[in-house]
Amino acid sequence: MSSDTGTKKMGLVGLTVLVAVNMMGSGIIMLPASLAQVGAISMLSWVVTALGAMCIAYTFAKCGAFCKRSGGMSAYAEEAHGKSSFFISSYTYYVCLVISCVAIAVSCLGYIKPFMPWLDTPMHTFYGVVAILIFTMVANFGGAKITGQISAFTVWGIIIPVAGLSIIGWWWFDPQTFMNAWNPHNDTTMHSVSSGIALTLWAFLGIESAGANSDAVENPERNVPLAVLFGTGFAAIVYIASTGVIQGIIPNSELAASTAPFGLVFSHMFNPMVGNIVTLAAVIACIGSLLGWQFTNAQVSKAAADEGLFPKIFAKTNKAGVPVAGMLIMLAAEILLAVMTISPNLISQFNALLNLAVFINMVPYILSMTGLEVLLRKNAVSNKQYRIGATVGTLAVLYSIYGVYACGETAVFGGTILTLLGYIFYGFIAARDTKPEAKAS
Repeated sequence: MSSDTGTKKMGLVGLTVLVAVNMMGSGIIMLPASLAQVGAISMLSWVVTALGAMCIAYTFAKCGAFCKRSGGMSAYAEEAHGKSSFFISSYTYYVCLVISCVAIAVSCLGYIKPFMPWLDTPMHTFYGVVAILIFTMVANFGGAKITGQISAFTVWGIIIPVAGLSIIGWWWFDPQTFMNAWNPHNDTTMHSVSSGIALTLWAFLGIESAGANSDAVENPERNVPLAVLFGTGFAAIVYIASTGVIQGIIPNSELAASTAPFGLVFSHMFNPMVGNIVTLAAVIACIGSLLGWQFTNAQVSKAAADEGLFPKIFAKTNKAGVPVAGMLIMLAAEILLAVMTISPNLISQFNALLNLAVFINMVPYILSMTGLEVLLRKNAVSNKQYRIGATVGTLAVLYSIYGVYACGETAVFGGTILTLLGYIFYGFIAARDTKPEAKAS
């Protein structure tokens, strides 16, 4: 008889809810305005992305179940591509999270603007973004427990309005408004779908963490992949329903110009006070989400430093176990990026950051997911399990490559430069770890 029969582990339903909640953070709150620039035809992009995201989620769940060492995506990548891919995966993921943090700060500022209309010039928006980044960074100095408690509470500030809109919003839905917004630029269906792919994929970033902590789950080999698929599917339904209904309530031109689309739609449905409450809740959710991602990225860089792949300064911690020095370096990088992406239009700045973040994130995604076949062989799975895993994993990689294409030339060009810079850093690391060969006498 097992001695841990009294230990309560998470079941399929609980894990499914956890996966969905973790995914449905601040990534959605600016998307209705961005997608309105493509048109309601972007609903097709959601369908394609939902299928692709479920393949990605399943692949990461399998990698997490079969990889017996720490390191997450970097460890999966090393299984297939060697030590350099561990570094490149860690490096690009770190860069992606730096970009994502600035994008979330821009989203947050967009929802603050209705309360502070003077935040309308490029310099004022820049100062606002920097202030949000500094505030959330300093708030993390208290340690993981405080960050986790705040993030777990504030995330509901966006989940409740978005999920609520996807249910009750249909009472205000006007089919004619939706049809008028279908394809405002008269683009081809293929071009329109591709234009929306990077935007919709942004909402699912973070999916790589969905299969983590399998030790706390009952029957993880069965329940983790199922929970990931069900949780991702649920998030996809809410995303599709909420962005679809909003395009049938707000005229497309008005929606495309909004910096706080969910606040705007609740103002239309009820009154400006309700809209302001939703807007304020979204601001709080963004702050909580940013707290979490800042802390996550600090841990990513600390783990890489502990492995000897990042400079040692990233591993130094204060009494609360927080890598403050690494966080300050990250803050400097975020401020530099905010300077480089200053734009008169918050939505334009958000879209530029989003496309760059999605491209950079596809590098560790592709490297790590192509490690699944190696992990399956190492664990001597049945031929049927191997065929299913390899097929779904290949579909996930192909979708990720499509996501790279959809990011556009500017993001791919800039992201490629940033990725290649990482190989310069790795050259020094590889040289440091190389022992001189003995000379022949």
